[in-house]
Amino acid sequence: MRFGRAAAPKKIKTGWRARILAVGAAALALPIAAGIAAPTAAVAAPAPALRAPAGGVEDLMVPSGMGPIKVQVQWAARGGNAALYLLDGLRARDDRNAWSFETNALEQFKNDNISLVMPVGGQSSFYTDWYAPSNTNGQKTTYKWETFLTEELPNFLAGYGVSKTNNAVAGLSMGGSAALALAAYHRDQFKYAASYSGYLNISAPGMREAIRVAMLDAGRFNVDSMAAPWSPQWLRMDPFVFAPQLKGLPMYISAASGLPGQFDRPNSAVGVFNTGNAMALEALSLVNTRAFQVRLNSLKIPAAFNFPAAGTHSWKYWEGELFNSRKGILDATGGW
Repeated sequence: MRFGRAAAPKKIKTGWRARILAVGAAALALPIAAGIAAPTAAVAAPAPALRAPAGGVEDLMVPSGMGPIKVQVQWAARGGNAALYLLDGLRARDDRNAWSFETNALEQFKNDNISLVMPVGGQSSFYTDWYAPSNTNGQKTTYKWETFLTEELPNFLAGYGVSKTNNAVAGLSMGGSAALALAAYHRDQFKYAASYSGYLNISAPGMREAIRVAMLDAGRFNVDSMAAPWSPQWLRMDPFVFAPQLKGLPMYISAASGLPGQFDRPNSAVGVFNTGNAMALEALSLVNTRAFQVRLNSLKIPAAFNFPAAGTHSWKYWEGELFNSRKGILDATGGW
């Protein structure tokens, strides 16, 4: 250590033994002196390892039984503990959750005191726990998405101050039925659920084979590895079957007619083909959702339903449906 001239001590000649003794004595004296100076000083509690920032977007890598899972998060504007889980569709990508770039979801909730939680991946998973890896595409790991979303992820987010019990969940298509399932079986975690163009009657005639074809097209996944035909696991996934467990849960449920609307303007052969597919998928969702509405009515379970006269199975329509359910989400979680 260097000293300035005014503070430099007078040099005293000493031998090396004296120097060692002096240093040792000083080292021993330090903790003693500290103890004398503050005998009752409390030990400061360690700061949390993780803290949720107020606002901003961050990518997290969350440990899971499936390996690390990327989760995109837009933090609550004022550090609140509420969260909205946004589930992707059948063709969920491995790099980003489509809510983050196909819609203005981040902008919609930017000033609200609720975190958007957007898990990445899970193509064709229906966000459920499978009993085996898909045997048609060489999958190595068995999907365990329900376990991830209801145990591993909330436990991880709790370190950032996100509540395990003050959450909403919303999804489109595959994610729509999954949102209702997660809320039905985990009422302690979710206070609100929304399904946009979901398949809510998957045990209806022809639905399993329709899902089989769709899953083979989206990643060559085998529906039989997810759940055996009409097994307890399959029925557990069907909103029409588990509907009684939704009693008392605020819900928003929508499906459009499948007729082309303001966002359907194909200008190529590929565009016409894609629009045709989107029309068929939305029409199928509408049939499912209408049947589910009748089921809830028979159980005297209220829900907010919306059936737009035009609209296909595509993102810009789901962006609008998210906005329509925004007030309900914020009311249920106190995320204003």
